[in-house]
Amino acid sequence: MTHLTDGPSQLQWSPDGRQLSFAMLVRHASPWAISMPPAPEGAKWTPTPRLVDRLHYRQDRRGYMEDGYLHLFVVPAEGGTPRQLTSGDWNVGARFDGLAGGVGYDWTPDGKTIVVDGLKDPQADHAYRHSQLYAVDVASGAIRAITSRPGTWSGPVISPDGRSVAFTGLDSASVSYHAADLYVMGLDGSGLRKLSGDLDRDAAGVRWAPDGSGLYFAADDRGARNIWFAPVSGSGPRQVTTGAQMLSLSSLDKNLNAVGVRSDFTHPPDIARIGLRRPGPVTTLTDVNADVLSRMHLATAEEVWYGARVQGRMVKPPAFDPTKQYPLILEIHGGPHGMYSVGFSYMFQNFAANGYVVLYLNPRGSTGYGSTFGNAIYHAYPSVDYDDLMAGVDTVIGRGFVDTTRMYVSGCSGGGVLSSWVIGHTQRFAAAAVRCPVIDWISMAGETDIPLFTYNFFDAPFWEKPEQWLKQSSLMYVGHVTTPTLLMTGDLDMRTPIPQTEEFYSALKYRGIETVMLRFNGEYHGTGSKPTNFMRTQLYMMSWFQQHGGGASAA
Repeated sequence: MTHLTDGPSQLQWSPDGRQLSFAMLVRHASPWAISMPPAPEGAKWTPTPRLVDRLHYRQDRRGYMEDGYLHLFVVPAEGGTPRQLTSGDWNVGARFDGLAGGVGYDWTPDGKTIVVDGLKDPQADHAYRHSQLYAVDVASGAIRAITSRPGTWSGPVISPDGRSVAFTGLDSASVSYHAADLYVMGLDGSGLRKLSGDLDRDAAGVRWAPDGSGLYFAADDRGARNIWFAPVSGSGPRQVTTGAQMLSLSSLDKNLNAVGVRSDFTHPPDIARIGLRRPGPVTTLTDVNADVLSRMHLATAEEVWYGARVQGRMVKPPAFDPTKQYPLILEIHGGPHGMYSVGFSYMFQNFAANGYVVLYLNPRGSTGYGSTFGNAIYHAYPSVDYDDLMAGVDTVIGRGFVDTTRMYVSGCSGGGVLSSWVIGHTQRFAAAAVRCPVIDWISMAGETDIPLFTYNFFDAPFWEKPEQWLKQSSLMYVGHVTTPTLLMTGDLDMRTPIPQTEEFYSALKYRGIETVMLRFNGEYHGTGSKPTNFMRTQLYMMSWFQQHGGGASAA
C-alpha cells in the first residue's frame, strides 16, 4: 500500500473505509556545517558528532531520538501516496516529559475531521504535563485548538452523533500526581463538563455507549480494575463490574457486549467478554496457560490494611504452615506513582514457591487511592512512603510467622529508590536487592530521559536549594548502610541510568560493605524485558538471599 521513509503507527480506518490514517516521524535535520579538510589518502574521518539541541533527546527503550516531529497522515485504502495532515515543529500525541508514545486521535463519523492530542507550541520541549486537543480538517489540513485551559488533555473519543468529544485530563497544577478526570464538550470547544464527578480515579479505555448516553471506562481502585459508566447527564459515574480482578475495556458493540483482558492473582491475563447491558460474571474466552498451570499449586494473596488506610497484600508459600517461621521479601513497586494489583504475578508466585512470604504494599504515593493519597510524596520523596512500608512489615511480623532474622528488601525503579533508602535508614533486613535505583537526584537530573519530572519533585533547582536534593538522596545515607546489597541495572537504562547504580556501588565498596553489581546486557530500564533476564533477575535475587540466610537454593 505504501513505501514510507519511516515506520507508521497508530493505524485507523476512516469511517467510510476509504482511507487509513496513521502517525509517522517527519525528519528534520539540524545541520552544523564546518569546513573539514579532506581525509588523508587511504584513511577515513571518524563520523560526525551527534548534534543535540533539545532538552529531550533520548528515551528509554528507544535510544537516542531521531531529529524530527511526529505528524498525522492519510492514505487511500487501495494504496497510493500518503498525504500529510499536520506539519510544523511540534508533535501530535500528548507527551509525559517529552516521552514519545501513543497518539490519541479519533475521526468524526462524517470523515471530515480528526481530533488529535498534542501540543502545538514551539516551547513544547520545555512544557511539563501540558497538552491540548486539536481539530484537523481532513480535506485542507487546517487545524484549530478546541481546548483552551492549561492542562493535560488527551485521548479524544468522538460521540456517535459526531457532535461531542470525550477525553481525559486535568488542569495544570503544582502536583506530582492527580487522577485524570473524564470530560465531554462540543467539537467547537463549547460546553465543557466533567463527567467523572467525585470518583477521583484515573479513567482509561474510554468508549462511548452506542446510543451516546454516556461513556464506559476502566478505573483502578484499591488494587483492582473494573468497568464504570458515566452518563452524559452528569449524574455521576456508577460501577458496572465488581471483584478482585484486573479488567480492561478494549471495545464494545451496539448490543453492549464488550471485550477486554482479565487477570487475577491465580489467573494470568486472558481475553474476556463483558455484558454491559445486564452486568454479571465476566466470561473468560481463552485459557492460554491452562497446560502449564494445571501442574501447579499456586499461592493466593491475602489482603492487608493498616495504619493510615494503607493497603497491601501478602503471599504465603502454597504449603504454608502457620506454626512455622518463614523468610520475608518486601518487594516495593516503582513509579513512584504506581499500584500493585490483584493481577497475576509470576515473580510473587515464584518467590512463594521457593518458601518466602512476599509482602507487596501500596504506600502513600501510590495510585488507585485518590489524588491526595497519590500526591502525599510531592516534594518529599522518599518520606511517608518509607514509614508506610515499615509499618506494613511490622503488621505482618505481628502475625507471628515471619522470621525477623531472615527479612529481605527489593524493588526496581521507584522501588530501587526506596530499597536503597530503606537500607540507609534501618538495619532490620538481612540482605537487599536494589534494582535500577535513583540514589543521587542531582546527577539524575542530567542523566535521565525524564528531566522535567525530576526537577518537578523539588521546590527549586539544585543550584538554588541543594539541601533538599541532597536530603532526599539515598547516597547521602550510605554511611549508615550495613546490609549486604546486590545491585542490578540494565546497561542501556536511560530512565534510571547505570551511573546511579555505579555511584552507590562505589560508595558501598569504599566503606567495605558486602556488595555485588550485576550489569544486565541489552536491557533498558528494568532487568526483565528479555525472557533470560526475567528469569535471571529472580534467580540472582533468591541466590543472594539464600547466601544470607534465606530459603533453599532457588529452583
